[in-house]
Amino acid sequence: MDKNLIYSKLTTKKIGKNIILYDIIDSTQDEIKRKKDLQEGTVVISELQTKGKGTHGRVWYTDVFGKNIAFTFVLYPFIDVNKLEGITIVIAKCIINTFKILYNIDLQIKYPNDIVCNSKKIGGILTETSVLNGIVKKLYIGIGINILQENFNENIQNIASSIKKEFNIVCKREDIISTFFNFFEKEYLKIVREFNE
Repeated sequence: MDKNLIYSKLTTKKIGKNIILYDIIDSTQDEIKRKKDLQEGTVVISELQTKGKGTHGRVWYTDVFGKNIAFTFVLYPFIDVNKLEGITIVIAKCIINTFKILYNIDLQIKYPNDIVCNSKKIGGILTETSVLNGIVKKLYIGIGINILQENFNENIQNIASSIKKEFNIVCKREDIISTFFNFFEKEYLKIVREFNE
């Protein structure tokens, strides 16, 4: 993963401007929450996760080096928690649009937080908030996408797939990450502005 390549393709104001890159950690979601005083939009990316997190306490497997995408970024929206109710679907649509624009492939959303193709899971979204008096102080957004991996852990081999496996194309992970950030920041700012205006 080349974070400078991601930086070079960003059109964002905040998201993705500070990338912390690891070869291996337990979980990008846990790691970013351990860090203090991060600038808004900071991203933690890891090539491997030993305890990657899915929703409802499930495991998200990122166990093949250099093949997939696993990252978490943090935002400080300071808006009513109800205004972020549909944020996971907004994220999912931005992921779908990213693959359509870059590679002209169609993925689907399995409500509310899975990205699928041919009924197999290719990506997942995990959102967590830190809320005080009904106001979201911190929003953590974790995303995992299977890109080049073709063989999967026996626990998930019948339900998981990847872009390479489904479409036989080789995607550039840096392009996917930067394009997603460019799409998502525009949508996120609409939500925040609507609340604050």
